[in-house]
Amino acid sequence: MSKRKDIIDPQAPGTKEYGLIYSEVLGWIDLGHARGGDITDCLGQMERGEASGQPYYLVEYQQTMTYKQVRTGRCSRWNIKRGRTLAERHSITLAMMMETAIAFENWQSMPFFSWYTDSGFSAEDLVSDLLGFYKVVQPQNYWLWLKIVSKEAALRRWDYYGALGSFKNRGFNPLLFPDPADTRIPHIPYKGRLPNFMMSIRPFTRFDSDIVRHIDAGAQVTVGWES
Repeated sequence: MSKRKDIIDPQAPGTKEYGLIYSEVLGWIDLGHARGGDITDCLGQMERGEASGQPYYLVEYQQTMTYKQVRTGRCSRWNIKRGRTLAERHSITLAMMMETAIAFENWQSMPFFSWYTDSGFSAEDLVSDLLGFYKVVQPQNYWLWLKIVSKEAALRRWDYYGALGSFKNRGFNPLLFPDPADTRIPHIPYKGRLPNFMMSIRPFTRFDSDIVRHIDAGAQVTVGWES
């Protein structure tokens, strides 16, 4: 659940692993969602599975949140047929992430959580997940491509449009918020288009083959107690 205080100065020194920034290409970006640790873990499971010698290997992908000191969320578990190329592994990982992310955002949107968070399908969530995927599988300095605005310009958008949880984005295309200081354009959020470098990999769809066997798709998971 992003808050105004999460907005950071994109030009500040140090690593940029957490915080909220605004991109003229992708809209709001939650840097925590965009870290890509989930993708690294998933690809690591596949690498170990390919080396296992077994005909199939299990891969589990999770997205979780902390609720009343319990980490809870959604996960997908697939059996993958050994012998997958790196490109196929990327495609399968993307499909697992997208499937689980949608299930997780739906989970957060349930009335049971409504008093606790308005984060389900918040404007920044899914596009940040997708950016995290590409940061891992096609690493480069995306910062140069995203047209990140200053902290002042990001705060101006927040103060004009309001909290992000009020704007729902149920797809992976960005939701863009025009700068309220620009008097030449309507100040209405609108759906943008992903840049080409974030559409170069297609999610796996060949579920009628024996390459992937679903065990769980978007199943509930409780990871454990947080101290």
